[in-house]
Amino acid sequence: MLIWRDPGEPTDSYYQVRPEITDAPKTKFRIKAGKTLSVRKWKSAFSPDGQLDISKTLGRIHRGGVHPSIRGEVWEFLLGCYDPRSTHEERAEFREQRREKYAQWKDECRRMFPLIGSGKFITAPIINEQGDPIQDPLVLLETNLGNGGGGAGTSAGSAADGSGNSSSPDTEDAAKEKVPMSKKEIQWKLTLHQIGLDVKRTDRALVFYEKQENLAKLWDILAVYAWIDDDVGYCQVADVSYSLEAAEFTLYNVEVTWIHIQYPRMDDFAGVSAGMSDLCSPMIILLDNEADSFWCFERLMRRLRGNFRSETGRSVGVEAQLNNLATITQVIDPKLHQHLETLGGGDYLFAIRMLMVLFRREFSFGDSLYLWEMMWALEYDPDLFAVYEEAETRSENSEGSKIRTKSIRHYGKYERENIRSKTKEDAPLPISVFLVASVLKDKGPKLLKEARGLDDVVKILNDIAGDIDAKKACTNAMKLHKKYLKQVQQVFFFP
Repeated sequence: MLIWRDPGEPTDSYYQVRPEITDAPKTKFRIKAGKTLSVRKWKSAFSPDGQLDISKTLGRIHRGGVHPSIRGEVWEFLLGCYDPRSTHEERAEFREQRREKYAQWKDECRRMFPLIGSGKFITAPIINEQGDPIQDPLVLLETNLGNGGGGAGTSAGSAADGSGNSSSPDTEDAAKEKVPMSKKEIQWKLTLHQIGLDVKRTDRALVFYEKQENLAKLWDILAVYAWIDDDVGYCQVADVSYSLEAAEFTLYNVEVTWIHIQYPRMDDFAGVSAGMSDLCSPMIILLDNEADSFWCFERLMRRLRGNFRSETGRSVGVEAQLNNLATITQVIDPKLHQHLETLGGGDYLFAIRMLMVLFRREFSFGDSLYLWEMMWALEYDPDLFAVYEEAETRSENSEGSKIRTKSIRHYGKYERENIRSKTKEDAPLPISVFLVASVLKDKGPKLLKEARGLDDVVKILNDIAGDIDAKKACTNAMKLHKKYLKQVQQVFFFP
């Protein structure tokens, strides 16, 4: 007897690829009835006053992802933008407050550099490290708002010198008496052109980014975030430089605020920059309002900001995750770990890109979104919003309605396992580390058989782009997590 299986509805129409791009990874994700979180199922999870029973949706997201038409709204809850116990009215009020806050920050940035919010962006440096303006033709062309009829109506010189003040001869004396820029402002302005370069290279296969206004929106959000986050600023993770002849990786710091890594690419998207722009891009596409996109990105960065912070030239979060990845692989596949160490890859730097940008380069755009929402559903903590909000904000609502969740069913499956294993107090590892471990284990036989040097390891891992199944990867990661917890507990109780 043949059993008919629903192949699902393709999602190509939601994230259209430019017709001339023929080698972009194909999206495997399909909308499947009864598995994918539908509009109807999502709406039914809310009470009449708007409180969300998140437990009714987490399993569905894990099994079949989120329908693209509601993905942005669902992500705002998964990332902790809103408390699931809030009402429609409370969320509307809070949304308006945050939009006003973003508008204030953006206006502050615009006063320092008028191109912010103009619908344009720059790709050439506007100042040097001493804060002096760079008056080269490309800078003048890109910052020419007034003559080109651009949005802010500011003259080329005004934008080029990074201030709202005119730099015409009549006001040169006044300009000389300007208050010197702070170190923070100089550092911020030094990153603006790098953000622009990354914006031009981010998801360039998508039709969405053929529009200048969408590129400018991405640039604005990243520029504002770089200004308000003093610890991170703007981080560009470009490529780990790997020398096939010298057989060694190099991880080095280019600026205090960002880590630059060279990594070989085998396809047409070779050498493109990966980093914060890759993480922010989906938010622009999924949410129409720029401020909402910003806050969704800001919440994602709260999870990942350790990856982009550096101390003494080293990425704090990534280094810890690579160490944990080595430990996990040693526990679940000691033979593979030993082989990688023999090849000189015991530091696991070859896996850094997967951890930094959450597999954006290993999946198609649509499949990477599917993977992200599965990960967040598995890791979901219903108290995420309360944890993220500042203490004084939380104290304003003292009626007891925002108490910590008691029912474990409101937590994601991965988080529940951590709670049951009593690792909650010990800052449990993110599921992304186990995802990388599952990829290594899946490719273990090939790595053991064919890898005779680190260049072989890199090539084998590069070749997986577009070939990984997101659902299978998550399932395998959960299995490895369970196995790892069991073995660690055995070691702990029976040393």
